[in-house]
Amino acid sequence: MKTVKNLTKYLVLALVLTMLFGAFSMGVGAADEAEALATVTETAEAAAGSVSGMKALAAAITMGLAAAAGALGMGMAIAKSVEGISRQPEAEGKIRTSLMLGLVFVETAIIYALIIAVLIIFVL
Repeated sequence: MKTVKNLTKYLVLALVLTMLFGAFSMGVGAADEAEALATVTETAEAAAGSVSGMKALAAAITMGLAAAAGALGMGMAIAKSVEGISRQPEAEGKIRTSLMLGLVFVETAIIYALIIAVLIIFVL
C-alpha cells in the first residue's frame, strides 16, 4: 500500500511538471520569435520553426507522460482485480465491473491529454 501511495505521488509530480513545462515552453517560444522578428525576416522564419518545434516537444512530452501514467495505473488496477478475483471467485462479476469502469476513467484522462496536445500544436 505504501508503494502505491509513493507511486501516486510521483505520477502527480510528473503531471504537474509536464504542465509547467508546456506553459513555460510557450513563453520561451514567444520570446525567441519576438527577437527574430526584430532582426531580419529570414531569422523570423527560423524562429517560427523553433516555436513549432517547442510546441511539438510540449505536445510529445504531455502525451508521453499521460500514456505512461495511464499504462501504470491500468496495470496496477488489473493486477489488483486479478488478485481480488483469485481470493474471492464468487465476486468476479462485481470486481470485473468495477475494473472496467476504472479503466474507462483512466483512458478518458489519456484522451483528454491527447486533446490538449492537439490544441497545443494547432491552436496555440
